[in-house]
Amino acid sequence: MMRRIYSISHLGFFVPRKTIYRTFRFNARGYCDPSGLASPKPQGPLARYRDLVGEGKLRHDPYQERVAIELEKLLGRLEQYEREMEEYHEKLANWEAEREHERRKLMMNEAERKQQGGNQSSKLVERWMFRKRPENLEPGVGKWVSYLNRERKLDSLVGSRPTGPAAPKGLYIYGNVGSGKTMLMDMFYGATVGLVKHRRRFHFHEAMLNINEHMHNIWKNQVEEKPFHSSISSWIMNLPFDMKVKEWLAAEEKYNRELHMKHILPAVADKFLIDQQTGQRGASVLCFDEIQTVDVFAIVALSGILGRLLASGTVLVATSNRAPKDLNQDGMQKEIFQKLLSKIEEHCEIVLIGSEIDYRRFAAQRCEHQVRYFWPLESNVVNEYEKVWCQLTNQLGGRITSETIPVMFGRKLDVPESCKGVARFSFEYLCGRPLGAADYIAVAKHYHTVFISDIPVMSMRIRDKARRFITLVDELYNHHCCMVCHAASAIDDLFQGTEEGTLFDLESFQFETEIEGSKLRRDVLAEGKVSSAGAPTGIISMLSGHEEGFAFRRAVSRLIEMQTPLYLEGVRAIHPYFQLQGHVAHRSSPSSGTLRSQVSP
Repeated sequence: MMRRIYSISHLGFFVPRKTIYRTFRFNARGYCDPSGLASPKPQGPLARYRDLVGEGKLRHDPYQERVAIELEKLLGRLEQYEREMEEYHEKLANWEAEREHERRKLMMNEAERKQQGGNQSSKLVERWMFRKRPENLEPGVGKWVSYLNRERKLDSLVGSRPTGPAAPKGLYIYGNVGSGKTMLMDMFYGATVGLVKHRRRFHFHEAMLNINEHMHNIWKNQVEEKPFHSSISSWIMNLPFDMKVKEWLAAEEKYNRELHMKHILPAVADKFLIDQQTGQRGASVLCFDEIQTVDVFAIVALSGILGRLLASGTVLVATSNRAPKDLNQDGMQKEIFQKLLSKIEEHCEIVLIGSEIDYRRFAAQRCEHQVRYFWPLESNVVNEYEKVWCQLTNQLGGRITSETIPVMFGRKLDVPESCKGVARFSFEYLCGRPLGAADYIAVAKHYHTVFISDIPVMSMRIRDKARRFITLVDELYNHHCCMVCHAASAIDDLFQGTEEGTLFDLESFQFETEIEGSKLRRDVLAEGKVSSAGAPTGIISMLSGHEEGFAFRRAVSRLIEMQTPLYLEGVRAIHPYFQLQGHVAHRSSPSSGTLRSQVSP
């Protein structure tokens, strides 16, 4: 039976603004405090949760309330921790500045001795002149010993690095699909506005793409050959030494930088969370939605980066379908995974939301019609679907055109039909080709409404397409897009997965930086002592049919929520398109934030 669209206003972005909850201050969906813009201090997660229950917008759940209580406690601890971290970062900055000053003085003294001559110095310069790379030119003791001697002198002159305050334990929240994990995490994240200087929220796909982008940039900077003079720091060029001594100083500086950049994952971690250009010192909070270990790369990258962040005082609040110990049921890279597991268990309280209820369905029960999901693939349904497209584009008053949108890492994606923030694709165009999360993020950010036609019933026989469709739904949902579908079956019957052996889709998990430079993935695998030779056995992700069931259920649950008026009402307030158009205030992280639609039945 066809689900009709009775009013174009139900698409969400034409709803009068007075009916839209002011959610954008909280980086979350429709259950944030509507007074958030006026209030200097956002409401805490426990108070907000209880208010929403009292208003009848949420159904009381003891498991959710328990998590809200734990998040409220963490929020209270963060206020003191922020002050302690501000003091620590000030001490650290002073220590680093003094150490750098003393290091340069030591370098100057060594350079002066070389400038004055002497057999050893002359031989060094002569040897250097016949080498192609300055880093290969060493006095007898070698650069490493020289570096260590310099570091020992600095330790005695400046003292050891200041020790940071002990970070409060974060939370790792796990439970079934639709149980409210992300809703509660986002309530907490919104409540940190103005409290914590450095705060980021990532969904798994977006986080992995950011990791790859940072890796790519670091690797690219390391391998690019630069003209000699541009590689010498300005402080060296202005010194009163001859060029040979300046070249020696430049080589020592380069060696010093390379030692600090030797391990790419710690270097990525340092750029992953904090914008160093802000000049702000304080605590760091990372909210990480749907932690997964889908393949070897994810295990190695997360172990290195989360380990570094947690060790340096970042507070982690994470969600997942699985308990930490169950993330790697297929036993990939056990030693590296154990390090990740140990870090999570050391730095986080592990909390289960034990509800078996998918609260998104309660919201759907309040709706008489699934207003944007058409099925089956019959001619009269096609006509209704086309009618909605025509009504919407006519109402927008724009001309339908094709365009090209930018994707991460310098790639582009052609969009066949678009009109003022609305785009239309076929299922095969988006899911039948080797596209990935970066492409779907680009679509989700550029278009507040996405039409997708000819969606088939999916089984393990078209597993690659099914996984791409799940990723597409995830990103459209994470960015709070309207999604108008024309499909072969009702939502609950869309995924007819079977137990036809192991599900593996290498294409889906090849991150986009591999297109730019395959060396990146090899470097990360090498750091984790993983051989990339002989793939797919080296990097295969042995996802079982049971594991895939999580993704299917999540996609179904999200598709159901995306039909509800409460979801639709949030589009104008949350979607990046309207923020860029000036319809709502800019949020600090426009792609983040999801609240589960829970309504008393």
